[in-house]
Amino acid sequence: MALRRRPSLVLLLLLVRGCMIRAVNLKSSNRTPVVQEFESVELSCIITDSQTNDPRIEWKKIQDEQTTYVFFDNKIQGDLTDRAELLGKTSLKIWNVTRTDSALYRCEVVARNDRKEIDEIVIELTVQVKPVAPVCRVPRAVPVGKAATLSCQEGEGFPRPHYSWYRNDVPLPTDSRANQRFRNSSFVLNPETGTLVFSAVHKEDSGQYYCIASNDAGSARCEEQDMEVYDLNIGGIIGGVLVVLTVLALITGGICCAYRRGYFISHSRNGESYKNPGKPDGVNYIRTDEEGDFRHKSSFVI
Repeated sequence: MALRRRPSLVLLLLLVRGCMIRAVNLKSSNRTPVVQEFESVELSCIITDSQTNDPRIEWKKIQDEQTTYVFFDNKIQGDLTDRAELLGKTSLKIWNVTRTDSALYRCEVVARNDRKEIDEIVIELTVQVKPVAPVCRVPRAVPVGKAATLSCQEGEGFPRPHYSWYRNDVPLPTDSRANQRFRNSSFVLNPETGTLVFSAVHKEDSGQYYCIASNDAGSARCEEQDMEVYDLNIGGIIGGVLVVLTVLALITGGICCAYRRGYFISHSRNGESYKNPGKPDGVNYIRTDEEGDFRHKSSFVI
C-alpha cells in the first residue's frame, strides 16, 4: 500500500508547486536606497517566481502627486533618457543622479502566462545634497550689556543641514549656561535655524565668529567675521552733550544780541524807506581830473 501511495504523493506535490509558481512575485534587495548627488544608483527589482518567459516591464516615477513613465515600451522615457538603463530583466540603474531624482519609483511586471499576472514593488530613492557655504551675519560692534543676534542660513543642502557656531575656532554649545567654559557669556544656539542669540554681551564675547552647515552628505562654512564688544564712555557722552548745548546757547545768545542792536531791522526815515535823493532837474554834475570833485556843467534854467 505504501508503495502505491508514493506516486500519488509526488504528483500532489508537483501540482501544489505548479500552482504556487503560477503567480508572478517581485522582491528588492534595497527598497530605500540613499545616494549622494552626481553618483550612480541601482533600483533593485527582481522576479522571484514566474512562468512567463518574456514579461512586460514598466517603471514609473511618483513625485509631487504626479506619475510619469521612466521605462515603457522597452525604452527609457523622460528626463532619464540619457542617464538610465535596465539591468538584467527588471532592475533600473541611474547615472549622475540629481536632487530632482529623489522620488518613489514603482516597478511593475505583467506576466500573461501566470495565474496572478501582475505584481509591483515601490522603491524610495533619496538623493543627498552637500551644503554650500552658508550666509552668515555678524554685528561688527556691540556695546557691553546689549543684545546681539548672529544668523546662519543655507538653502541647497538636503536633508536640511544642522548649524554650529565657532568663536576663535572653539565650538560653541547650544546653551552657554550648560558649559563652565562659557559661564561669563549668555547665549543660546539653535542648531535647526542657525541663530546665535546673546541676551547681553560681555567683553569676553569679542572675537572671530563663523558657522558650519552640515548634513549626511557633507559640510560647508562661511568666512570668519569679527564682533567687537566695547564699553560705553558715559563721561565722553555727557561731555559731548554739554559741548553741543554750549554751542547752541552761544548761537542763540548771538542771534538775540544782533536783534537788540538792530542788525536784522531795515533803516527808515519818517516811517518810509530811506532813499538817496535824486538829482535836480536841469543840473548835470560831472567830475574833472583837476578838481577831483563835482562841479556844475550848466546853470539852473528857470
